[in-house]
Amino acid sequence: MSSTHPSNSPSTPATEGEHKVSNFLRQIIENDLDKGTYQSRRWAGSPGDAAHHAQGEPDPAKIRTRFPPEPNGYLHVGHAKSICLNFGLARDYGGVCHMRFDDTNPEKEDTEYVNSILDAVKWLGFNWEAHGQNHLYQASDYFDFMYRAAEYLVEAGHAYVDEQTTEQMRLNRGDFSKPGVDSPFRGRTPAENLKRFREMRDGLHEDGSMVLRARIDMASPNINLRDPAIYRIRRATHHNTGDTWCIYPMYTYAHPIEDALEQITHSFCTLEFEDQRPFYDWLLERLCEGGLLKNPPPRQYEFARLNLTYVITSKRKLAQLVYDHKVNGWDDPRMPTIVGLRRRGYTPESIQLFAERIGVTKSDSWIDYSTLEGCLREDLENKAHRGMAVLDPVKLVLTNWGEVFGSDGYTEDCTQPALPHSAIAEGQTPPPDRVFKIGKEVWIEREDFEEAPPKGYKRLFPGNVVRLKGGYVIECTGVGAKDANGQVTEVHAKVIPDTKSGTPGADSVKAKAAITWVSAADGVQAEVRLYDRLFLDAHPDAGGKDFIEALNPNSLKVVTAYVEPSLAAAKPDEKFQFERHGYFVADRKDHVAGKPVFNRVTGLKDSWGK
Repeated sequence: MSSTHPSNSPSTPATEGEHKVSNFLRQIIENDLDKGTYQSRRWAGSPGDAAHHAQGEPDPAKIRTRFPPEPNGYLHVGHAKSICLNFGLARDYGGVCHMRFDDTNPEKEDTEYVNSILDAVKWLGFNWEAHGQNHLYQASDYFDFMYRAAEYLVEAGHAYVDEQTTEQMRLNRGDFSKPGVDSPFRGRTPAENLKRFREMRDGLHEDGSMVLRARIDMASPNINLRDPAIYRIRRATHHNTGDTWCIYPMYTYAHPIEDALEQITHSFCTLEFEDQRPFYDWLLERLCEGGLLKNPPPRQYEFARLNLTYVITSKRKLAQLVYDHKVNGWDDPRMPTIVGLRRRGYTPESIQLFAERIGVTKSDSWIDYSTLEGCLREDLENKAHRGMAVLDPVKLVLTNWGEVFGSDGYTEDCTQPALPHSAIAEGQTPPPDRVFKIGKEVWIEREDFEEAPPKGYKRLFPGNVVRLKGGYVIECTGVGAKDANGQVTEVHAKVIPDTKSGTPGADSVKAKAAITWVSAADGVQAEVRLYDRLFLDAHPDAGGKDFIEALNPNSLKVVTAYVEPSLAAAKPDEKFQFERHGYFVADRKDHVAGKPVFNRVTGLKDSWGK
């Protein structure tokens, strides 16, 4: 079977062959589809055990994947890769991706995180509805089956209750050079273990006083197979099941069961779960032997997690940034959280393109942050309407304006395209032109004037001729005013008549350069937040470094700017290219009519390149 990758998929690279990517998971899926590995599966319309699915119809999904976050924090860019991978592969191969909350830990989970995760997945362009069904699940709904499966393991001699202390279990587990030592409780009969396990369930023992362990091999070279704990006593109110349970399954026990009940075919995990795969397989084999689950069981496959330079993704460290007020909340545009990326101005398409472009491999490697920024520029280049903004304003006075046009208060309309011609696809209707005023006074960038210009400088200086982009050609006459510190506050120039852009005389005078500007007549004052990378170090927390010391003190600079009317009319979350400055977005929280607020998304090119 050939790879199924629709050309209209938003995650497809813009030019086939230009960016070759590795994705060994596609080869695994295609091989399974060729062999019909999961062709006999049945689906009863909801998750369930072997008997439940035996009553179902042949599964309409060719494959089933899942995205299973624990609802204990905000998702970050690494999760975005996993979302794009699991939902994208299911889409491309005629499958279904389940949205599952791995909520087996009652102490860290919250509905706030549940809602933020659902919103993030939808924003990225995916959903969990297919074949008329809503595939939104939560692991805690499977607690009854997990308990039943645990009782089966006990009765079959595959699990036992251990009453050693945590320290005793740790010492007796051994290490990579020393095999483990059997627990003194390992030899109990199934009946004794079942009695003790039910006492655990009924709340007759203290938290931490005993655990249920799988009986596998205390001498295994894989320490994860040395009788891992599968249930512990934990009196805590669960956000979904309340106080129904005082024992909770361990993640390594719950996860394979969740996959099997949901008929997942391909369970994709990051490399840190590779050592857990033998237990994943062991557990499902035992439960299939007992008839609780049906063959073939899911298979787990591991891939390298996303390592992005200038970024940290540890939930604990991200929380420290928030709670120590190093950033302004989880959605601060400098944060690598999905809510932060969204507020910064990243688009779902750019993140999908990034996830596709970096590929999927089995080996750890670092992806430079500029790759992510490059995907964003590529997406916005033909989407983001252009506009002029002056971020470091100095007033330019056209001293002969009234003489030329008969009144100092006279203004004229200027027009410029919202998108360049090259950004308009064939057959596409161009957006309406931008319209803005020109008058006696305009705002220009401070860097566009030099009283004593360096060699090669082509913008405004006394005697030089430049064009106000979309407007008239002007000749600079010098400084109009300075403040007490000697800083220029006003520049003077003369307008050259009959040179307006788009008129017959536009080319009658040759200008050395064209500069951006905003008219004092209709320009609007705006707050512009110039965001940059949060860290100066490409690997801020590597090797035990204190990541706080690597914080970039200039990661946020707030300026008062002037923007043209088309930008002032922006709606929250609208993206623009501020000509010459880069890409900006109207802040989705603080931008309101009459008080525009823009965030810098990224520059027009990589300013961090070597």
